[in-house]
Amino acid sequence: MRSESPALPPRPDDDPGLVDRFARRAVDLRVSLTERCNLRCTYCMPAEGLPVIPSDALMTAAEIDRLVGLAAGTLGVRKVRFTGGEPLLRADLVDIVRRCSAHDVELSITTNAIGLANRAQPLADAGLRRVNVSLDTVDPDVFAEVTRRPFLDRVLEGIAAAADAGLGVKVNAVLLRGVNDHLAVDLLAWCLERGHELRFIEQMPLDPGHAWDGATMVTAEETRALLGEHYRLEPDEAPRDGAPAERYRVSTLDGAPLGTVGVIASITESFCADCTRTRLTAEGHVRSCLFSDDEVDLLGPLRAGADDAVLLETWRRAMWAKPRDHGDDADGIVHPSRGMSAIGG
Repeated sequence: MRSESPALPPRPDDDPGLVDRFARRAVDLRVSLTERCNLRCTYCMPAEGLPVIPSDALMTAAEIDRLVGLAAGTLGVRKVRFTGGEPLLRADLVDIVRRCSAHDVELSITTNAIGLANRAQPLADAGLRRVNVSLDTVDPDVFAEVTRRPFLDRVLEGIAAAADAGLGVKVNAVLLRGVNDHLAVDLLAWCLERGHELRFIEQMPLDPGHAWDGATMVTAEETRALLGEHYRLEPDEAPRDGAPAERYRVSTLDGAPLGTVGVIASITESFCADCTRTRLTAEGHVRSCLFSDDEVDLLGPLRAGADDAVLLETWRRAMWAKPRDHGDDADGIVHPSRGMSAIGG
């Protein structure tokens, strides 16, 4: 179970930022735009998809702009990443990026890159700076097995278009035991050849069916061992600055430098003590921890006419209540009632 937190002490009145009781400060905002997705990854969504959220329950472009403006202008947020579901399914994504680019934040999206081939340049022109592409393999058969869709070509076209548009590209991969773990080295080689930073992420208990089993998870230690059979990995000495990935410099076994790789050990090597993130669900609820079921509504008060002071204080209180961590080990970790696609990563 999640570690028990003490009764909430008073929040300091003289700090305008998103601080919590454990001296963490949120400067990285993830904004979910939709729960919909055009893939059905086995570890993320059921084959039939998820119930659709009514469109009028989702934040509009103007509402997203207002909340991002408050986050950047007053709360100290420096980075904003739009997530989903699949954010490219929002027809107004370019408008959202253009509006939010007026604020002093670095903008990125997490995407499966389907449809990105046609939208990469408009998004870059609107102010987007980076895409984080979810891609678990470049083997078409295994891709179809994992995603339940034969769309690998579209994903690769989207990644190429993003690079051509001048967007930074990172690739996020989840290794599944007996499915794609034997292809980890091939995926790293593919990314190194193209200059894309690959990050392996431990499978998390964020599937809506709650079928996750820590015993079948490919751990960060196992991932490093798999890569170490073909490459030399040396820890990157640059500060993580709250980033979830532990970065490694990658070289050939005889020492020729090739690039970098990241490993995100959300379960086995928790980095909760250094967390700098806060989240908004597609319905405008603050979610201070990815694994928590605690949500605080911002969209309701906003639509009811709340002024900026009320919205800011509501957000600050939500952050102050952030739990210390998401569990002490893989056996005791909390399984949120909503899956990743409904929360926003």
